[in-house]
Amino acid sequence: MNYTNISRIGVILYALVIGFFGINHFLNASGMAPFVPSFFYGGEFWVYLTGAALIAAAIAFLIGKQVRLAGLLLALFLIIIVVTIHLPAVIHAPDEAAARVPLTNLIKDTGLAAAALIIAGRSSLTRAPM
Repeated sequence: MNYTNISRIGVILYALVIGFFGINHFLNASGMAPFVPSFFYGGEFWVYLTGAALIAAAIAFLIGKQVRLAGLLLALFLIIIVVTIHLPAVIHAPDEAAARVPLTNLIKDTGLAAAALIIAGRSSLTRAPM
């Protein structure tokens, strides 16, 4: 199996994960809305909007269209989530046990942002669909 095939399989798996997270935003909007920072009015609206954006990024990765833009925007979105939601939750956790879940989410979303940047960067190196 050559590098291109391995890379394509990775992009497909990544897109499926991102798509799952997008669908999850629609299925659990009311449960996610309280985590939207208070300076963003309309919590559920933002959950639905970000869910749609996640699904759009997944589709872009799967069909190989606008991959660079989707990867860059997805990475930006994930870093914003890390800084505005996960990091404050870790910092303000009352104890180490309470910090475990937000710290796990912080690390997960940072890794997902890194992968989105890799996909965006790789898409600019080739004209073939990822």
